[in-house]
Amino acid sequence: MNIDKYENALEAILFASGESVELSKLAYCLELDERDIKPIITNLIDKYENENRGIKIIQINDAYQMCTNEDYFEFVSRLIKAPAKKQLSPALLETLAIIAYKQPVTKAMIEEIRGVDAYHAVNKLMEFKLICESGRLDAPGKPLLFSTSEEFLKYFGLKNLRELPNLPDISLEDLEGEYPEGIY
Repeated sequence: MNIDKYENALEAILFASGESVELSKLAYCLELDERDIKPIITNLIDKYENENRGIKIIQINDAYQMCTNEDYFEFVSRLIKAPAKKQLSPALLETLAIIAYKQPVTKAMIEEIRGVDAYHAVNKLMEFKLICESGRLDAPGKPLLFSTSEEFLKYFGLKNLRELPNLPDISLEDLEGEYPEGIY
């Protein structure tokens, strides 16, 4: 099979899937090694970008997905009457940031950091599919652990969690005078 045939096959697989497809599955479908598929996918991604097509291929962790080019969202949304992107309140963003940077994390750990009940925030983030259950902590009561989801990566346009911005190093001395005495 020549490169064009492989590109066409990849395009068909990603289109038919509708979801992200792991590189290993793409390799299996095309009967190629993963290292041989990467340049083919990269070339296909570049073609879509260079031609400013209505669709594009994005990478999410070690998987790829075909999706609509965001430049044409308004036209597509008219057809499907899609609601606007979910708006996240400051409390939801704060909770999501804790989960993203500390994952996997329990609700109690989130509450300890935030200092308030996290029940509503965790449930809302689960409803938005931005976080998911990722197991149970080996501790009394076996509390649920939460991590960010693939939808989180899509929502923020990240390929993987390594693309999260680094947090600044802040010491307690840096916070002096910022909070009433005794809370840190």
